[in-house]
Amino acid sequence: MSNQELAGSELGTKSYWDQAYSREIKNYKCHGDVGEIWFGEDSQFRIIDWILKHYKAEYNARIIDLGCGNGMLLIELAREGCVNLLGVDYSPEAITLAKKIAHGQGLTIRYSVADLMDAQACSLLGEYDIIHDKGTYDAVSLCPHNPKEKRLLYMDTVCRLMSCNGIFIITSCNWTEEELIIAFQNLFTKYCTIPTPSFKFGGKIGN
Repeated sequence: MSNQELAGSELGTKSYWDQAYSREIKNYKCHGDVGEIWFGEDSQFRIIDWILKHYKAEYNARIIDLGCGNGMLLIELAREGCVNLLGVDYSPEAITLAKKIAHGQGLTIRYSVADLMDAQACSLLGEYDIIHDKGTYDAVSLCPHNPKEKRLLYMDTVCRLMSCNGIFIITSCNWTEEELIIAFQNLFTKYCTIPTPSFKFGGKIGN
């Protein structure tokens, strides 16, 4: 991984997400709009399809969604029959929205406010067979203050939440696959890359 940290952004602050999800709660109450699906529905369903393909016979697999936002990934997994689901987010507003959406669809999904920088507290959440992150590591990396330290705390939390033979699924738009592999190389071994469409920009090809 490059020694250079990402430039700090409001996307890396809790206040930004609290305000964003407060707006989405109002939109959901007024219009039934569940809000944005980070990286789009296509990305979400590719992950869901991969999980169902590899864990189809294990609907009791323990799955945690880190930085769950509106909780839509877990809602889709619940619709497919998965039952042992937990979504966590450091924004209380995100958890409030996720609970409202799940309740509105008649689904029972656990959601909890949790700060992923507090590894010891998060370890009380238990161990999970599948740990999912879509954009949360990115947000941690964009924190304006001590991002490297926070990324290390995040990694510690992921390790504490991981079951013995667990899988960590991560989607990033800020780090390349190679950079992610280097960042996590002392903690995990790459299992596979979930196929995603590639694009070319500035003479470079990426996913």
